[in-house]
Amino acid sequence: MKIRARRLIAILFLVALPTAHAHADPEQWAREGWKTDFSRMSVESSEILSGGPPRDGIPSIDRPEFRPASAISGLGGQEPVIQLTVEGTVRAYPLRILTWHEIVNDEFGATPVAVTYCPLCNASIVFDRRVSGKTLEFGTTGKLRNSDLVMYDRQTESWWQQFTGTAIAGELTGEKLKLIPSRIVSFSTYAKEHPQGAVLVPTDPSFRDYGRNPYAGYDSASAPFLYSGDMPENIAPMARVVVIRTADKPIVVSLEKVRREGFRSEGYTVTYEKGVASALDTARIASGRDVGTVRVMLDGEDVAHDVTFAFVAHAFHPDTPIISD
Repeated sequence: MKIRARRLIAILFLVALPTAHAHADPEQWAREGWKTDFSRMSVESSEILSGGPPRDGIPSIDRPEFRPASAISGLGGQEPVIQLTVEGTVRAYPLRILTWHEIVNDEFGATPVAVTYCPLCNASIVFDRRVSGKTLEFGTTGKLRNSDLVMYDRQTESWWQQFTGTAIAGELTGEKLKLIPSRIVSFSTYAKEHPQGAVLVPTDPSFRDYGRNPYAGYDSASAPFLYSGDMPENIAPMARVVVIRTADKPIVVSLEKVRREGFRSEGYTVTYEKGVASALDTARIASGRDVGTVRVMLDGEDVAHDVTFAFVAHAFHPDTPIISD
């Protein structure tokens, strides 16, 4: 099964790559209907490739629906969910849904948030949607940079890098979204601790085969999809790493090191918990191998972090060493 999946990924890569390079052109993007001001870009246009789908071809969820955890059926106990607490309210966003939508525009009282997941980077990141007094709503461009989702805001059509939360093209180029701490936990853990806690459910359950992993075998591949940049040294590109989003330079440590012995640095404490399935392993997410999860804290408070692949951390933070020994 995994061998066939890897071959499929390789075939998709070869098919998509010529199209991707053909779309690395602001003039072509304008012909696609983008009103983005491409005269303002902080990255080279050649770095941005087509992921295949058009704008909003992977549709964001803009009016999310929830049910209490105690009322949820069909969600595997080890399935990963993004647990988010804002203004004293806790919600869970299953990756089985985010895999097919990638962005949820949500609100917690007065706080508008964007809950995001990029499967090709295994990057689960939550942002405050407010920038310079404006509340933005995000969608998917269908583009990738460093194999990572490029989002856009529907107010200015500026393009945003999901992994960094930074606008890379358009009117808002250089603006940065505020990170909101969140973490991946298993559904069973969430349901046990928050039986009445809200869980995102599909607006239309028949829209996709929720629970199926369209990237089966991806996190066991030898190399990432739609990425041609430098690879990290002394660690496999698809190895999972923890990126701690500090106020200054990020800290990057291998998940395996955290699993073996925990990790402390600059006041940050990283602990490992088993019992969370990979969303990128088997064809059904519920059957994915146990890759566990982490919790990152500073002075007793959860802090923003991400568990992603080593190639991603290296691509966006090439001068930051990956601690693995």
